[in-house]
Amino acid sequence: MRSIQSKLPLTRAYRAQLAALLGGAFLALGNGASEPAAQEPVSKASCADAVAARVQSYYDGVRNLSARFSQSSKVASLGSHIGGDHVAAGHVDFAKPGKMRWAYQEPQPSLVVSDGETLWMYDATLGEAQRLTVDQGFLSGAAIQFLLGEGDLLKTFRASAPDCDSETVLLHLLPRQESTYEHLELDVQRETGVIVETRVFDLFGNITGVAFHDVVTDRELPADHFQFVPPPGTDVIEIAPPK
Repeated sequence: MRSIQSKLPLTRAYRAQLAALLGGAFLALGNGASEPAAQEPVSKASCADAVAARVQSYYDGVRNLSARFSQSSKVASLGSHIGGDHVAAGHVDFAKPGKMRWAYQEPQPSLVVSDGETLWMYDATLGEAQRLTVDQGFLSGAAIQFLLGEGDLLKTFRASAPDCDSETVLLHLLPRQESTYEHLELDVQRETGVIVETRVFDLFGNITGVAFHDVVTDRELPADHFQFVPPPGTDVIEIAPPK
């Protein structure tokens, strides 16, 4: 294993990918194999806060989650989806506190793994692994806090919903403090708080959507499931904290 020290800031693509992953990570924990009991109806005036509270309540009750995922991206400079609606797919696992494993199978094999302290991004095709510390400034924003099980949706975001008449509510979440993304959108089942779809809008106008399929919650995961050891010959790039 060769180690390459890097003091260069994260590239835009790298920032966008991490923002999408971490933004979608805590949201994914709102999806479960079973749904909670329906709550009382919500008035239009209190719709956004009430739906956000239901998402929070359901998320708080989930210990870990496994699912297949499909990821779509819209790049602002191109104005269209790259290669169709779904440009990446694979399997993902989350576990509190702060652990995740994104195993990309399409379009090329790659891996994003965090044990709650160190995050690895491994490109099998290039034979390259990027490593950074989770508590670096770039990863200490709102999304990672939810992944760590420490977040409060309504304290972290200003929630709004343009319409509450349908069974699925479009929940718009604007960070209250400076973040690595512009805002988040959730399609949420109004009465249960179960999330149907997530979208992350980054600071450069790019949009990343993540959908989860065949979701399983609270299953036993191997102790080393969120550890990563670079294969022999891998170039390891240490990512410096962004300024």
